[in-house]
Formats: sequence, C-alpha cells, structure tokens
Amino acid sequence: MKLMNSIQEIQSYVAEEKKVGRTVGFVPTMGYLHEGHLSLIERAKNESDLVVVSIFVNPLQFGPNEDFDRYPRDLDRDKKLAEEAGADVLFVPETQEMYPDESVVTVSVNKRVDALCGETRVGHFDGVATVLTKLFHIVSPDFAYFGLKDAQQVAVVQGLVDDFNFPVKVIGCETKRESDGLAMSSRNVYLTEKERKEAVHLSQSLLKAKKWLLDGDSGETEQKMINYLEEHTSGSVEYCKILSYPELLPPTPDTNKLIVAVAVKFSKARLIDNVILDPILLKQGSEEETCSVH
Repeated sequence: MKLMNSIQEIQSYVAEEKKVGRTVGFVPTMGYLHEGHLSLIERAKNESDLVVVSIFVNPLQFGPNEDFDRYPRDLDRDKKLAEEAGADVLFVPETQEMYPDESVVTVSVNKRVDALCGETRVGHFDGVATVLTKLFHIVSPDFAYFGLKDAQQVAVVQGLVDDFNFPVKVIGCETKRESDGLAMSSRNVYLTEKERKEAVHLSQSLLKAKKWLLDGDSGETEQKMINYLEEHTSGSVEYCKILSYPELLPPTPDTNKLIVAVAVKFSKARLIDNVILDPILLKQGSEEETCSVH
C-alpha cells in the first residue's frame, strides 16, 4: 500500500493508473477506522482495480461546539487496517494541503438538509459537499463507497454527484453493527460503560418502529420511539423521524422509500442510526431484508 500526502502526487499516480484502463474505487473517511470502514474497502476491492482510501478530518463539517479537536485519530493503526482490508493507496493530506488559503468558493447544499442532522448541524453538509467536491476532483474515482449509517449524507452526496455531473457512481453500503445491534461508529469510544449498554436501544427503537409501522400504527410511531428511548437511555433524544428517502420530506402516498432515523446525544458522543423501508411492503405486512437493523 502506498501512503501519499500531497494532492499532486496522488493526482499524477491515479492519472497514470487510469491511462492503462484501471478503475478506481474510493472510500473517503475521517480515520479511526472500524469494521464498517473496512467493509467499504473490501467491497471496493471486489469491484475496482485500484482502491484509494482517504483519511482527512475535515474542519469544514464541524460546528463551533463539536468535537473536531478531540475526534479520535490513530494513523499507524489506520494504515495497518486499511492495508489488511485491501487498500492500494492511503491519501492522508494535512489541513494546509486541502485548504491552503481561505476558500473563494464553497458548496452550499439546498435540499435534503432541512431535517434530521441538518436541522441542528447547520453548515455541516456544506462542509461535507465542499470536501467531497475537492476529493472527487483529486482522486477521480469511478466508484465512491459510503456507509448507510449516515443515510442523510449518502442522499446529499448523490445529489452533489447528480447536480454537478461527477462521473462517479455513489454506492451506499449496509450499516455494519456490533453483535448487539449497535451501529459501528468512531465515536462509540466516547461512550461510558453505562451509555454503551444503553446505546443498543437505538437499534431496538428502529426494530420497534418497523413493527409499529407493519401494524399500521404510523401516526404515533415517532412519539413512541421518543418515549422508548427516553425510558431506556440517559441520553437526550434529538430526533425520531419518518421521512421519504432520499428526498427527506414528509411521506406522501407516492413515496417509494421511507427512512426511519434516530439521533441521541450522550455525555460525550452523539449517535445516529436508521433503517430504510419499502412502504408498499409495509402495507402488505411483509418483511424484507432492508427492514432489519441486524
């Protein structure tokens, strides 16, 4: 595996690889890799000739009271894990390399950000879209892999690619979970022992929501989820929402996909989780693979 820090170096390397017809799979991360990230790298390895993984803790997507300075970082560990998972190139730029001067142009996201995390993390997805615009130009991937744990991010990235005509296919990959159902996250390390035991109730609330929706109880599902999480966790429930996906708007009779999403703020970690459902199958009382959070 090659380690690269400069934009010029990775652009030149990828250009040479593409000249001989190699396809590029790209996994952008902020590091502190876990099995969820590794599953993205492994899938990219199966579907691409060259796998590029980036590690960059992007300051533009952190608000003033968020955890940029204490976001977990361990490059030696990440290098080992990325190489074992099949990465060919690890791109690890410094902040000065990515943002040498104050930006003249940044990306502003107009849709799919007025709900869920976008409601409270104002400007977060502008930062995500801006850094991915840069990374897509730098890496020139054919495929880009993202975990569906942050399904709102995947929806925003797909909109970015569609609107700006990037020649890259966005691939959303199933959320990887711990044995008890907790969605894997770099921020899980901040949970206290008590909070870690409570955190399983995020995925449990999604299972219960699926059952309530299958039972035709859609009108009260959001409040029932809130009540359940308030009863079973010490965290602050930020939202429990049922929306259309990927539009992230109130569902209508014509909605093709639903997302049931939850966010809970614990003492030092904010956790999110979701499940994507087919409303037609819900009406039929059917089960399908995407309904499961395990």
